[in-house]
Amino acid sequence: MEPLYQSTITCICCEQSFQTSRVRSSFKKALSRDSDFCGYYREDVNPDYYVVRVCPKCGFATTENGIEQLADAKRKQYYEQIGSHWKTRDYGGSRTPEQAMACYKLALLCGQVVGEKERVVAGILHHIAWLYRYTDNKEQEQRFLRFALEAYVRVYEKEGVSLNNAKLMFLIGELYRRVGEKGEAVRWFSRVVNDKRITDASMIRASREQWQLLRAEQSPEAYLNSSEHGELYA
Repeated sequence: MEPLYQSTITCICCEQSFQTSRVRSSFKKALSRDSDFCGYYREDVNPDYYVVRVCPKCGFATTENGIEQLADAKRKQYYEQIGSHWKTRDYGGSRTPEQAMACYKLALLCGQVVGEKERVVAGILHHIAWLYRYTDNKEQEQRFLRFALEAYVRVYEKEGVSLNNAKLMFLIGELYRRVGEKGEAVRWFSRVVNDKRITDASMIRASREQWQLLRAEQSPEAYLNSSEHGELYA
């Protein structure tokens, strides 16, 4: 069985149908995962390469979780800023890492132009950071991790408080850790552990583990001076 299959999509911008590739569920098992959920797969079947759908006719790119309709004004903005410069190309088949990156960056541009949901934009930014991680481009990975972090914080400010989204809170803490802001990382991990409304055992456990990792990296003096180090074990 081939790892890829074709799915037919109707573009919300030009309303033309096109085909895009997806990875079959049986091939989606990651060989390993990083603490911020970046998965490692056989390179030829990395499902992250196929998250973005790109219309070959007009160039509009989005994900399955993206906005489902475009108002006329937003469509006009897209054509003025991106669509009018699009040269027909087809990303519907197997994608190389370079093609996957091009798709994500196109989706990011489209999302910024049409006002895509903040959570979707955050995910796109995070995936771009992962693609740079795959190629060991640490400078660009860090750049996009910070962009993703800022977007996730905005998501939390808008909806996380009411949702008590433990995974989102953990992810914010983990990205703070990865960009070197350990104090902020501790603060977010502590919130996951100490908020009695949170019952997600896996995220509570992950937050404890990452805090222990941070503690191991600190000097004894820094640890003793931390006002939050005891909270995670309350």
